[in-house]
Amino acid sequence: MTDLQTRDFERELQFQASRSGGAGGQNVNKVATKIELRFDVQHSELLTEEEKAMVQEKLANRINNEGYLQLTCQTERTQLRNKETCINRFYELLRQALTKQKKRKATKPSRASVRRRLEGKKRQAEKKSNRGFRGDY
Repeated sequence: MTDLQTRDFERELQFQASRSGGAGGQNVNKVATKIELRFDVQHSELLTEEEKAMVQEKLANRINNEGYLQLTCQTERTQLRNKETCINRFYELLRQALTKQKKRKATKPSRASVRRRLEGKKRQAEKKSNRGFRGDY
């Protein structure tokens, strides 16, 4: 897989600024610092068809009905820093979505680990059996 940073996704990203919600004093009510990043997965020229399918499958919960991958950032106090945070999160999400997961190889537990597990179970059973009511002594 080629490095995602070398592809120029910046030209395919759409940004929209709005006022952040929640508490924050005077500044939050008049400054549009919240950034919403939108990326059209299906019409991207930088992703191959295989990559598009992987992104759509793995990031389905972040893709809306129009086919846009959406991210919002409102943690920082400035629009520029929120934009940078959004772009970094976008690249991280793409990297995770395009990373193929290795197949798991089934293995047997070692003899020693089985023995340790059974010994632990035996100790626990003994501890619990000592707690019970014994009757007349």
